[in-house]
Amino acid sequence: MCSIMGFCGRPVPLEKCKLGFARTKSRGPDDSRIVDTGNGLLAFHRLSIMGLSPEGMQPFELDGSYVVCNGEIYGYEAIREKLSGKYRFQSGSDCEVLLPMYREYGTDMFAMLDAEFALILYDGGSGEYIAARDPIGIRPLYYGYDENGVIVFASEAKNLTGLCKKILPFPPGHYYKDGRFVCYRNMTEVKEVCRDSMDTVCENIRLKLTAGIEKRLVSDAKIGFLLSGGLDSSLVCAVAAKKLGVPIRTFAIGMEGDAIDLKYARQVADYIGSDHTEVIMTRQQVLDTLDALIRLLGTYDITTIRASVGMYLVCKWIHENTDVRVILTGEISDELFGYKYTDFAPDADAFQREAEKRIAEIHMYDVLRADRCISVNSLEARVPFGDLAFVEYVMSIAPEMKMNKYGKGKYLLRRAFEGMGYLPDDILWREKAAFSDAVGHSMVDHIKEYAESLYTDEELAQRSRAYSHACPFTKESLLYREVFEKYYPGQSDMVVDFWMPNKSWKGCDVNDPSARVLSNYGDSGK
Repeated sequence: MCSIMGFCGRPVPLEKCKLGFARTKSRGPDDSRIVDTGNGLLAFHRLSIMGLSPEGMQPFELDGSYVVCNGEIYGYEAIREKLSGKYRFQSGSDCEVLLPMYREYGTDMFAMLDAEFALILYDGGSGEYIAARDPIGIRPLYYGYDENGVIVFASEAKNLTGLCKKILPFPPGHYYKDGRFVCYRNMTEVKEVCRDSMDTVCENIRLKLTAGIEKRLVSDAKIGFLLSGGLDSSLVCAVAAKKLGVPIRTFAIGMEGDAIDLKYARQVADYIGSDHTEVIMTRQQVLDTLDALIRLLGTYDITTIRASVGMYLVCKWIHENTDVRVILTGEISDELFGYKYTDFAPDADAFQREAEKRIAEIHMYDVLRADRCISVNSLEARVPFGDLAFVEYVMSIAPEMKMNKYGKGKYLLRRAFEGMGYLPDDILWREKAAFSDAVGHSMVDHIKEYAESLYTDEELAQRSRAYSHACPFTKESLLYREVFEKYYPGQSDMVVDFWMPNKSWKGCDVNDPSARVLSNYGDSGK
């Protein structure tokens, strides 16, 4: 990961900008630079992943134009080769192709990119700023306006506190130019429904996911993998191990005493022959982490915070004990293939609309969690299930085929890899607990008990009334919201609402986001 910031006009409150930008130094600990463009500034904290030489340091400059980018541009070699007749490249960095691309294609370039990215570009010819973000929102970007009405962009909301009165997430799949946001790619839009046969659909799922994993194995820095033992992370690890042909490094975390998934992660690790590490967390660690965790996340969402505890602590261990710099994860599978609660979807159209909503909002939830937990520990996250070609294809599959009418969630994904030797059947077809539950049911119970000790029922009712948006509805959610407000006062609109099952569906009108409270949870996580 890297961190970027752009103050897009004058006068520049330099000290405030420096102070805000320093808050995300851990995203890019290798080097830092702030450039005055003549009409504002661009700032960059570097985590060296591709093109490790000093020439790969940003901002990149081309004839008075500058760009900073937190991203991975897949297939950049072909782009560079195509442009090399007109432009001279100085580094091995994938992001160096961006200014030549802008010179050649203007804002049409964004729809051409196969990338996870957030960038801010200063056009030296026109004196204007352009910003853009990838279509899923895997790389973070926020914006706000200072007291003089100057727009400011930054990797995280914490960069903008004290500088901008209102902070909002930059919309994924958009670019900003001439004072407005323009959508260049909408991943929830299905142009043509795919009605291929079951065998064809499963083959395409396998081929596209495998390609998405393979392209994310290219790195000049060392790679590791988070392995929960569930389907998604296990597939990422198994495919990577087969493609690389050498033992990969896998990491799992669990709660002291009842870590549900550690045994399954160990089974997968043994099967694929990985160099596997187990990290154990305690009740006290969980409670001691909450305040700092909410500050680094910039959210009050219950699910996001619960699931972040284990991810943050395992990434902290990786940072402190290894030389791994890139982490592959299994996020974005559930949004595409379904959660436990989407088994209750009343029809195929409702299932598809829910998937559209989840993909459109994922940058505020699971993607945010993965980015912050990994990047704060000076690591880079890569998310193969977020590969654009893969997401586009799965979203286009006829929704009646994706619904759970098979007696097994994520049936298409499981069948796509059946009999291929990647995973044993007992792992491939096992129902998995939600990550926040799978690290140990006691973790959430400990947090709930702690929150219960902080407030009476009367205090919950009284203090929750202070919030008109995303009003807390449990003592746990009130705890999270009050810590959030301490660090991000009045910024609750950065998250649209609490992540919850669709309460309008029969069986989903619940008061907790965990799948544990659903009637179909069954043997999940056992």
